[in-house]
Amino acid sequence: MTIRRRIQRLDHGTRRRLLSLPRWAKLGCMVAFDLVAIALALTLAVLLRHSDQPLPDLVEQWWWLWVTVPPAAVPIFVGCGLYRQVIRYIGARAAMQILVGVAALALVIPATALLADYVTMFRAAVMVNFFVIACAFIGASRFAMRSWFGTGRSRKADRVVVWGAGYAGVQLAQALHAHRRWTPVAFVDDDRKLWGRIVNRLPCISPDRLASLTKRRQVGTIILALPSASRQQRRRILDRLEPLGLSIKTVPGIVEILSGRGSESEVREVSISDLLGRNPIPAHESLLRRNIEAKTVLVTGAGGSIGSELCRQILALSPKRLILLERSEFALYSIDRELRQRLVLETGAAGEVELISLLGSAGDQALVERLFSTWPVDTVYHAAAHKHVPIVEENVPEGIANNTLATWTTATAALKHHVSTFVLISTDKAVRPTNVMGASKRMAEMVLQGLMGTQRDTSTTRFSMVRFGNVLGSSGSVIPLFREQIRMGGPVTVTHPKITRFFMTVEEAVQLVIQAGSMAEGGEVHLLDMGEPVPILDLARRMIQLSGHTIRDEHNPDGSIAIEYTGLRPGEKLYEELLISDDVCGTVHPRIMRGDEEAPPWERVESWLMVLQQAVATGDCAAIRSVLNEAVAGYAPANEIHDVQWRQRPKPQWDDPAHQAVSEPRTTQPHGRIN
Repeated sequence: MTIRRRIQRLDHGTRRRLLSLPRWAKLGCMVAFDLVAIALALTLAVLLRHSDQPLPDLVEQWWWLWVTVPPAAVPIFVGCGLYRQVIRYIGARAAMQILVGVAALALVIPATALLADYVTMFRAAVMVNFFVIACAFIGASRFAMRSWFGTGRSRKADRVVVWGAGYAGVQLAQALHAHRRWTPVAFVDDDRKLWGRIVNRLPCISPDRLASLTKRRQVGTIILALPSASRQQRRRILDRLEPLGLSIKTVPGIVEILSGRGSESEVREVSISDLLGRNPIPAHESLLRRNIEAKTVLVTGAGGSIGSELCRQILALSPKRLILLERSEFALYSIDRELRQRLVLETGAAGEVELISLLGSAGDQALVERLFSTWPVDTVYHAAAHKHVPIVEENVPEGIANNTLATWTTATAALKHHVSTFVLISTDKAVRPTNVMGASKRMAEMVLQGLMGTQRDTSTTRFSMVRFGNVLGSSGSVIPLFREQIRMGGPVTVTHPKITRFFMTVEEAVQLVIQAGSMAEGGEVHLLDMGEPVPILDLARRMIQLSGHTIRDEHNPDGSIAIEYTGLRPGEKLYEELLISDDVCGTVHPRIMRGDEEAPPWERVESWLMVLQQAVATGDCAAIRSVLNEAVAGYAPANEIHDVQWRQRPKPQWDDPAHQAVSEPRTTQPHGRIN
């Protein structure tokens, strides 16, 4: 073993033993060191003033200093808080405490001289010398120990660069200095005035020097400390960082910091919304409050991704009563607890909201009838749905029951009890669907369109639909799947190299849903502007590279994570759409469009629903497919039925009359078709 290695092991062992000491032992070491340092400071202070006299004579002449000053140090330092500091984490405040404590201790010298009648011997220079030397000893010892303990990081500690030398960046760097996982080595900032300067003991460099710095210092991570930056600004920075092949992390945005959901020193994975670079447009406050403020609001599927965010935003808009309907006990418990905690913290009108949590399904007719009979509901946001395409494809009756028949049950009860507004949360997969999930949601839209058509002149209930694409981070979303696959070392699975999807943050989607519902006149479909479709392959590549990995393929066989293509799943489309027809117009909100789409008459829709209800009860997937094929425009699946129970029984023949399309024979233009 080399001498250097022995020294490192001895150093590491000493640090570990000191850190493992009990608090009283550490405090005793600090007091003992301070007493020795003060005695030495007194000696040097006297010697500097009387350098022409021998030390024994000086000790005999100034003995009273060593008798009075060191004993006074302990109570003075305790009063100043010096012994409450944890040495490893001391900062600027500790330096001020040291200055105040030593200054108070220096005043003991003239005070003792006055009380003991040594005024003729007192020299101000001794007091000044003592103050300077004692500050140096006490301060330097503490900050040297902090630095020494700080070097005791794991050799696997990741060296990081902080992008942003503002307040958030400085706070983050201070937190990282005390962290054993990361070691900050520099700041990067776009402000030319900071280039070449030292910020919080770290150099600040220009972005152009980042590539060379990361190679020279073996940096593994870059942390974006830009809480007030827009998403476009973040995306531009991420585009610059992507070729470096480093792990990119970030701190929460300014909104999260101000709301208490994050802090400047909290390090997170880069948000996918940063990769999309899309900033939300400020909401129209009047539209947000129109159907909610001082009203009774019902959210079905309240524990889901969309439903729970609806509840959060509705609660902030001061409803009179918020009713949560959810079939999952754990999901209902989670959102109920969260909302009640918010009610405790909130002040004003929001603190007076009556919160009611109901466990049950929106398809339970008896439960829904009791709900509307018990509380005079003004607004319904119907978010209850199964939305995972492969799961619904393998559980066809349940998908129809929850997505279509539950909508029929809830909407009929809302109409009966004169609910003012009923908003269905729909999906882009309802447009020319190739899967049961999309077809079931299109049928749900047709239920509302049919009901609205029969009651347009007499009903007080306005039915409307809001159609949008994928929500970032929701259950079943590809984003959490990619993160988990990257964390496990890959491979990252993509169904098809050309597949694209629309994406939107759940916060923006829900905000737009609430505003769209306030615009509803009845029967129309509101379409949210999802921006440009995102290629899933590009998203996977960027997530891999921004996690600090390289892509393993034929061009780079030594890469760390591979991308594998698994093929389109049953019912999956390459591209999603938002429109069935071209009859679309704008609204007062730039990201909400209105589409007026034709729908079959209610009598026809009702006959389909009756058959679906019977088919769901018996598990007859062939009859369900037959109805969907006739009723829903564009739904013509070429593959076999994938329902897991249906596949275990003998397949019915398609020419069996029991499984033919219901009611009248199909004509050239079926009733269910939409031009």
